[in-house]
Amino acid sequence: MYIAMNRFTVRPENAEAFEAAWLGRDSHLKEMEGFVEFHMLRGPLREDGTILYASHTVWDSEETFLAWTRSDQFRATHKHAGKTAKLHEGHPSFEGFSAIQHIAMAEA
Repeated sequence: MYIAMNRFTVRPENAEAFEAAWLGRDSHLKEMEGFVEFHMLRGPLREDGTILYASHTVWDSEETFLAWTRSDQFRATHKHAGKTAKLHEGHPSFEGFSAIQHIAMAEA
């Protein structure tokens, strides 16, 4: 399992537009081999007056994630990224993780 995360720092006055941009986009993720799940996470208001958001994507391997980043679907999903850049502070901060342990509830 591979988890890819991008962190975004957003001012409260931009939070509604930032969320709308994410919720309204066509991600194309379900078209990709190896895609497992996606979460867009919102943290609390921080002491510096900003809100931390994190996009959290789970893949079956780092190789399938890297294939996504080189795909036509990735380019289509991110074609308007420049227009939403003004909604968050600076560049997103990427973090990628390979799972070394996974614990889950047993399916019924």
